[in-house]
Amino acid sequence: MLRDRVDAGARLAQMLRSYTSAPRTMVVGLPRGGVVVAAEIARILHLPLDACIVRKLGVPWQPELAFGAIASGGVRILHQDLIRECGLSVEEINRVTFLEDQELQRRERLYCGPRPSPDYRGWQIILADDGIATGATLEAAIDSLRHRGASRIIVAASVAPPEALAHFRQLAEEVVVALTPEAMGAIGCWYDSFPQTTDEEVITLLRNSSPPRDHERQPQQP
Repeated sequence: MLRDRVDAGARLAQMLRSYTSAPRTMVVGLPRGGVVVAAEIARILHLPLDACIVRKLGVPWQPELAFGAIASGGVRILHQDLIRECGLSVEEINRVTFLEDQELQRRERLYCGPRPSPDYRGWQIILADDGIATGATLEAAIDSLRHRGASRIIVAASVAPPEALAHFRQLAEEVVVALTPEAMGAIGCWYDSFPQTTDEEVITLLRNSSPPRDHERQPQQP
């Protein structure tokens, strides 16, 4: 069991200690809960922190079941097998995408302000989340970071089923997971404390957790 998201970040940081103070390396969290994990990794490894805004696309009558995801930069991932299984129409897919894109844009404005998306060419990214369920949002985040030029992506997840490790090893250069239960269930079951993370917590972590960035560490804005 994990005590909470901070404990998860500390455990992952120990598994990633070879990246301590590594040049041109950024820890990126998936809001909201993944940013808490990422912030602890960044603090322990003395690395800068950022967020990649993603939104799950949930089946209309079962929102927790993701048929895809969207991410910053116009990225959209669709799981066609599940779409066919659920009998989702193009209109239903586009309606859910539109609504989630509104929330994605709201979070981009709230968390990132007016700054343009970083150019990660030549950077390696430690992409952190508080757990992998369907993996749709993580896939979208990897796509978004690749489009921004990330040269190397290390996935760091608090908890994930073994099959997720095999899948994401095909999408990222490295995958590190703290817990890999055979019977996954809900992500929150593997935490003693798993409260919902608020916008205010994410904003505070993004403002305060990153060390000072000089011209060699800061990704250039396009």
